[in-house]
Amino acid sequence: MNAVYVRTSGPAVASLVFGVLAWVMLPFIGAVLAVVLGHVARGEIRRAAPGSVQGDGMALAGLVLGYTHLALVLLFLAVVAMIGGAVVVAHLF
Repeated sequence: MNAVYVRTSGPAVASLVFGVLAWVMLPFIGAVLAVVLGHVARGEIRRAAPGSVQGDGMALAGLVLGYTHLALVLLFLAVVAMIGGAVVVAHLF
C-alpha cells in the first residue's frame, strides 16, 4: 500500500510563533515575519497533495495576529501624528 505521510508546514509553525512574539517581545518585526511566513505556508499547503501537509490553522492564526498587530501600530502612529499636528497648529496661533 502507498501510505501518505502527513507533515506539518514549517513556515506555518514559524508564522504562529512570530505572531505570538509580535505581541510579547518583537513588536514590529515579529508581525511582519508572521504575515510573510503565514502567506508562504498557506501557499505551500495549497500546492501540496491533498492531506499531505497540515498547518493551515496555524498559518491563519499567525496571519491574524500579525495583521492585527500591524493595524494597531498604524492606528497608534496615526493618532500620534494627529496629536503632533494639533500641537504644532496650536503653537502657530
